[in-house]
Amino acid sequence: MWQHTTVTAEAQPLSLDLRDVVKRYAPDAPNAVDGIDLRVARGEIFGLLGPNGAGKTTTIGIATTRVRPTAGTVIVTGIDVRAHPSVAKRHIGVVTQFNTLDRACTVEENLYFHGRFFGMSRHTAHARAADLLASFGIGDRGPTMVAELSGGLARRTQLACALMHHPEVLFLDEPTTGLDPQSRMALWDSVRTLREAEGMAVVLTTHYIEEADALCDRVALMHRGELRAVGTPTKLKSTVSPGATLEDVFRHYAASDLSQQTEASGSFREIRSSRKVARRAG
Repeated sequence: MWQHTTVTAEAQPLSLDLRDVVKRYAPDAPNAVDGIDLRVARGEIFGLLGPNGAGKTTTIGIATTRVRPTAGTVIVTGIDVRAHPSVAKRHIGVVTQFNTLDRACTVEENLYFHGRFFGMSRHTAHARAADLLASFGIGDRGPTMVAELSGGLARRTQLACALMHHPEVLFLDEPTTGLDPQSRMALWDSVRTLREAEGMAVVLTTHYIEEADALCDRVALMHRGELRAVGTPTKLKSTVSPGATLEDVFRHYAASDLSQQTEASGSFREIRSSRKVARRAG
């Protein structure tokens, strides 16, 4: 079972501060993100949970400069993301749902060129790449072409790339989707170790409820662009009933319209089941 030291936004300086953030993709469309307020502390592991279409990926996109908000304030490590996106990028690391590695390069080259892009010297980039690959247990994979990696090894390489420039906030958008349990545990062990060593905040989205329950200091339950509840997993579960799960908590806070959303995009269990079937089918 995973274990972690709880960090709260009240006890540490803020790494992420979202205030009344709105995103609307078209004038006549509903808000994809609907006036959310969210704060994440330095060193905190924070999880955004919700079904497909809840607004999780849009929220991550806004915080990482990839999506421009319609309204609101977005501050990352004290930097106004809307006013200074290029400056903010130097303080964040991002791992998306998709493999963004350069398949024409080796594992080590992907990390090296990432470091050089962020202004590292040749020597520093090579040294940092070697350290990270060793930390993720793939030190012997440096000369391997990315196209030859398994899904788990590719995801670890993506994560190592995102950490090359010493980000203060790491954003992970469903980082363990498609990985086997052993690869998922190895990935999170590495994240937790690096979080403790470098003091960075980690903001993640996931459909694996049990994973968020075990790993996150706090979670936010998101539905139809709104934050329905925010707190530690233990506290949120205690507000529902003894023995409640995080999925029970979500159903409690979204009970008025969850049945309609489930029909359109599926519950957490249905999402996991459909993805497992898809992976078996290739």
